[in-house]
Amino acid sequence: MVQADEPYDLVIGDEAWDIDFFWHENPELKTTSFAWMTDFVGWLPMPDGGEPEQRLTADYNLEMIEQRARFKRVRDRSIFVGDPDDVVPDSFGPDLPGIPEWTIANFDFSGYVTGFDPVDPGERDQLRAELGFDARPVYVVTVGGTGVGTAPLDKVIAAFLQAAAAVPGLRMVVVTGPRIDPGSISPIPGLEVHGYLPRLYRWLAACDIAVVQGGLTTCMELTANQRPFLYFPLGHHFEQTYHVAHRLDRCGAGRRMNYQTTTPSDIAEAIAADLQRTVTYRPVETVGAARAAHLLSELL
Repeated sequence: MVQADEPYDLVIGDEAWDIDFFWHENPELKTTSFAWMTDFVGWLPMPDGGEPEQRLTADYNLEMIEQRARFKRVRDRSIFVGDPDDVVPDSFGPDLPGIPEWTIANFDFSGYVTGFDPVDPGERDQLRAELGFDARPVYVVTVGGTGVGTAPLDKVIAAFLQAAAAVPGLRMVVVTGPRIDPGSISPIPGLEVHGYLPRLYRWLAACDIAVVQGGLTTCMELTANQRPFLYFPLGHHFEQTYHVAHRLDRCGAGRRMNYQTTTPSDIAEAIAADLQRTVTYRPVETVGAARAAHLLSELL
């Protein structure tokens, strides 16, 4: 490990599962302060996994609970990036603790960390002008950093043709990410394709509506900026299906869609409807980074 070559005073593990597990299995090798950060707690089974998946996730959760009970000194601080109400109201498994109760007893809470200040509504027109937007409605589509977004992207592009017929002048900006070739998308009038956009959160703040996967960071950027959005949790992805969806439901944010059952027509209708809607999500706090920094500074 790097720690063996240079004696750092603090190691911060942002869901660094392998490091956390290694030190709990070999606590005598830990020679520094260690802060563990996460925005979800608890492995949850998907319904179609049946009893085998229920046993597997419960066993994994039990292993974590026992490690933490035996070696509390391994994590000098555990920080949940969010509030207690952001923890899913579920159990770790049969005869195991409730996830909220255990998390509250074992974590400090920083509140959510956005990494930017939300755009003031009065400054949004200026931001749109800086990004080259005009009076035409714009919806931004981003499918994350893997190639798994190819199929949803095809469906969303098909929806654009229908939505554009219902919304005059509609413009679509697609961000494919590093695993999907932008050149693989056939040109369509009104469609703009990018492999990467620096400071994507600014585009999300300026858009009229967005279509995204169910990742927490992107969805919370849209929530913080009070933008309408549709989100598609990845299939068999328990974090997006349960943990992210719970937090978004708490904020009253976004319209959840199911990739398997949603048609391009459904997406087009949702886009047209939500473009006419004024959203009023629960405000996302802006002091989470400062709280997290304070909690970390106490370890130095």
